[in-house]
Amino acid sequence: MSQQPTLADVLDAVDQLDTESQAELVDVVQRRLAEQGRKRIIASVEQARQELKAGQSQPMTAAEIVRQARS
Repeated sequence: MSQQPTLADVLDAVDQLDTESQAELVDVVQRRLAEQGRKRIIASVEQARQELKAGQSQPMTAAEIVRQARS
């Protein structure tokens, strides 16, 4: 089984890339992070819908959510 590279290993490898490739890498990583964020939001919404459908939660207005979050 191979050992996973450390962040330091990855940064050292990035240093070996030319500037254009480093910029492209940044773009790819940002797109992947955005996609992961979208997937987490989709999963959260789906879970909330299932809980609502199962009667485990109640619909709330935005003001009620804010009030509850502040308490």
